[in-house]
Amino acid sequence: MSARDFAILVFVCLTWATSNVVSKLVVGDWDVPPLFYAAVRFAVVVAVTLPWLRPAPRPFWRLLLVGLGMGAGNFALLFVGLQTASPSAAAVVIQVGVPITTLLSFVVLGERLGGRRLAGTALTLAGALAVMWNPGGLHLSAGLWFVAAAAAAGSLGAIVMKQMDGIEPLRFQAWVGFISLWPLLVGTFALEADPVARAAAAGWPFVAAVLFSALVVSLVAHTAYYRLIQRYDANLLSPLTLMTPLATIALGVAVTGDRVDARMAAGTLLALAGVLLIAREPKRPEASCSAG
Repeated sequence: MSARDFAILVFVCLTWATSNVVSKLVVGDWDVPPLFYAAVRFAVVVAVTLPWLRPAPRPFWRLLLVGLGMGAGNFALLFVGLQTASPSAAAVVIQVGVPITTLLSFVVLGERLGGRRLAGTALTLAGALAVMWNPGGLHLSAGLWFVAAAAAAGSLGAIVMKQMDGIEPLRFQAWVGFISLWPLLVGTFALEADPVARAAAAGWPFVAAVLFSALVVSLVAHTAYYRLIQRYDANLLSPLTLMTPLATIALGVAVTGDRVDARMAAGTLLALAGVLLIAREPKRPEASCSAG
């Protein structure tokens, strides 16, 4: 990888890590309703990418599932989880999306599972559970369950997307935003009390957070990452993106006062080791599947 592209990847990972912490501030400290935050974020994405809505990728029903999984479902559940979960713990638990995607690839797409992937899946799940478990009682952290559900929703969307022909990054962003916006608007006004007033009370910092999340995170960082995927093997990029949870933990400690104890440190090491094993699995020939 060239020095320029590595610098771009570092920027992408730091942007994603910063987004995790900013989102925690928005929904946790500033009391902005999470569904409203997600809805406004996607409204900005749609406004900027409106010219890319046509033509619509086909088949549309799969595009709908991708948008709901990777967009509305993923972000709504993540933001709900961040109301009570720390960014550091969320950054580790969200890694369960990697083994979930691996298992769904086996079940839905017929991809083969090697020994490394199976071991990596077990390690990642064990590490995430270690971070989620509350040793003070016989229950698990509710916020982190929402984060795990967000990872599962994103994985489902990713699997459906694998069954579609390649979509231009900005067209993908446009349609994920457009599909996500409407259920989020219904959800926020049906389930959240005074969302507009509570967001307005947060003032200009909320506006800045929305613009950062929509423009810098979605349109700049994600598009840059898609272009790197087109240029380099996933087996090279995936391990390097582990910079994101590590940077999130560092920012969480510095900005939101996250506490990293021995249990969380051990869980983090287990989860990231599992992700690394999965990412380094030699690529095998995939079974063909219909894109019908």
